[in-house]
Amino acid sequence: MTASTLERFLPDEAATAMLGQDLALALRPGDVLALHGDLGAGKSTLARSLIRTLADDADLEVPSPTFTLVQSYEARFPVHHFDLYRLSSPAELDELGFDEMLEQGAVLVEWPEKAGDRLPESAARIELLEQDDGRLARITAPAEVEARIARSFAIRDFLTRSGWGAAARTHFIGDASARSYEIVTRPGEQPRVLMNSPRLVLGPVIRDGKSYAEIAHTAQTVAAFVAIDGALHEGGVSVPTIDAQDIENGFLLMEHLGTEHFLAAGEPVATRYAAAAELLAAIHGRQWPSRIELAAGVFHEVPDFDRDAMMIEVELLLDWYFPAMTGRQADETVRAGFRQVWEALFDRLEAAEKSIVLRDFHSPNIIWRADRIGHDRCGIIDFQDALIGPSAYDVASLAMDARVTVPLEIEATTLEAYIAARSAAGPFDAEAFAEAFAIMAAQRNSKILGIFIRLDRRDGKPGYLKHLPRIRDYLGRALAHPALAPLRDFYQRHGLEHDPEKWKPVFGKDHAQTKR
Repeated sequence: MTASTLERFLPDEAATAMLGQDLALALRPGDVLALHGDLGAGKSTLARSLIRTLADDADLEVPSPTFTLVQSYEARFPVHHFDLYRLSSPAELDELGFDEMLEQGAVLVEWPEKAGDRLPESAARIELLEQDDGRLARITAPAEVEARIARSFAIRDFLTRSGWGAAARTHFIGDASARSYEIVTRPGEQPRVLMNSPRLVLGPVIRDGKSYAEIAHTAQTVAAFVAIDGALHEGGVSVPTIDAQDIENGFLLMEHLGTEHFLAAGEPVATRYAAAAELLAAIHGRQWPSRIELAAGVFHEVPDFDRDAMMIEVELLLDWYFPAMTGRQADETVRAGFRQVWEALFDRLEAAEKSIVLRDFHSPNIIWRADRIGHDRCGIIDFQDALIGPSAYDVASLAMDARVTVPLEIEATTLEAYIAARSAAGPFDAEAFAEAFAIMAAQRNSKILGIFIRLDRRDGKPGYLKHLPRIRDYLGRALAHPALAPLRDFYQRHGLEHDPEKWKPVFGKDHAQTKR
């Protein structure tokens, strides 16, 4: 197993504690950190800082486990702190449950030499050595672990260049991509959000010499976020102010828009969904640039949400959901029929209104700010994959929120708020919008069914399966629109629409929805 070495100079105890934070942000369940150093070298200081960072509790009591040999903590994931100074024999690790604890979370080991050969080969070795008036931390780890630690160090270096080098770092949130977020704080300042967005790994070529990400126009670097952020800010949308950026490495330091969830106690609130719909109406009522200047002579081209992108997304249903539901792979006859009905729907979208499409405009990506007024109540935080496409897509993303069940009555009031705001601003074709909404809702929910099965089968994330009943219901609502009758028939014939009589059309005479 190839290993690499990193070094950091630690002039004082504060620097040792900072190293603990940086290591904590790189740590994953299953990691083992072997802490080497003489008495007084700072191993316990390092471990204490790391554990407090994982627990997001700067005052957490972290006693040295010298006499108990092991102390366990329920943090972001379980972490087990071993001190083997008094270990009589490596065999005692069995009595301590070392292997079981490693399966449950991460493990820190002081005096690892007492473990003999019991530590896994994947363990990272951290040596604290005397150097000048401080300590030198020398870290030797397998390549994958070393890469994570090196990136965390690069974030600290970015913060230093941005004037935030001494800031405290804690994990904030991750998402379904490789992006992650931290909260950085320092005395006398409002907290900031640190976005860690590595360059997208494109994956294998699957069609026309392109990867899935290229066909779907997934943002490849953080430059897309910076560009869309600037355009939305100029257009009056509440998005984070970016204080510092390193586009090459994928780091942003930006405003923290708030902590109040868009949901209330995990449930949708009709007035909040209506407010978000009115914001979308304002966004769709103005023109947006498709070419955004990032710096002198450097531009971001906002891609079109074209047929190829829509089709490659919706085909995830055939690739993953179809075999999961039917027990067989979709053959070429099924695929040809699927493409035919979807191409006909995409034909109908040619005349649909186009605008900037933020892609995941739903509850996890909206911050509710009750102390603000108007559109400023909704802070928007996720838009790097924005495209130019049918404006109805984002309305479908909101009204059929993938992460929470939106009751029919709230979906109805959300749509009514959007239509009312658009109609108040000028001529608006509600009937054409209703059709585009249904098509985009069917496209999005078909795609999500495929993604959630893929997250389970390919990525080992079964937690997404709990959302499937909700997404099926949303799909049923969309398929009830008369324009989608051929798609509804296709899904029924192939076992992909399980309750075809459940929903009346999304829009009735008064644009309302009712359940049968």
